[in-house]
Amino acid sequence: MTIDATEQVVRTIAETAIDNEKYFGDLDSVVGDGDFGYSLARGFEKLLEGWDDLDRSNSGTFLKRTGMVIASRIGGTSGPLWGTAFIRAGTAAGDADLTGERVVAMLRAAIEGIKARGQSDVGDKTLLDALVPMTDRLQLALDDGASPEEAVRAAAATAREAAEATSTMVAKRGRASYTGERSRGSVDAGAMAVAVIAERISETWQKGAAS
Repeated sequence: MTIDATEQVVRTIAETAIDNEKYFGDLDSVVGDGDFGYSLARGFEKLLEGWDDLDRSNSGTFLKRTGMVIASRIGGTSGPLWGTAFIRAGTAAGDADLTGERVVAMLRAAIEGIKARGQSDVGDKTLLDALVPMTDRLQLALDDGASPEEAVRAAAATAREAAEATSTMVAKRGRASYTGERSRGSVDAGAMAVAVIAERISETWQKGAAS
C-alpha cells in the first residue's frame, strides 16, 4: 500500500465520521452522553482543514501526525483512544511498504494501544468488540490467499456482525457503564462506527479496483 492509498483510507475515515455525525451521536445518546458523533466529526474536520500540511514522508509518519491531530482535537475520551490508535498504527508501519501482513500488524498495534489507554478489552462493549474481530478476519482472509479487495470486504462484514452483537452486552467502560443492565439492548456507538467506517473503506477499495 502506497502513501496515496494510506491517504485515501484516512480521508475515507474522516469523511465517514463527518457524514455520520448524527447517526453516531444518536447511538451514543441511548446510554451515553450523546457527544460521540459530534466529537468525532469535529476532530476529523480539523484534520481535513490541515490536510495539506500533514507530513507525507511515508505512511508511518503520516499516520502518526494524523493521530496527534486527532488526539488533540477530538473531545472526551474518544480523542485519546482514536489518536493513540493512529499513532500506534503509524509506529508499526514505519517507513516500509504496507503489505497485507504489515497492515494487520498496524491494526494489532492500534488495538493494543486502545486497550492500554482505555483500560478495556474485548467484551467490555467498546469499539474493540468490532475492531478485534475485524482484524482477525482480515488476517484469516489474507492467510487464505484472498485478494486485498476480498479481504477488506470480509473484514467489513465481520465488523458489522460484531458491532450488531454488542447489543447483547452490558457496558463495562465509559459513561454507558453507569447504566448497568440498561446498556443491554443497544449497540455500542464506537463499535458501530468501526463497522460503518470499514464498510465505507471497502466500498471505496472496490471502486478503485474496478477503475
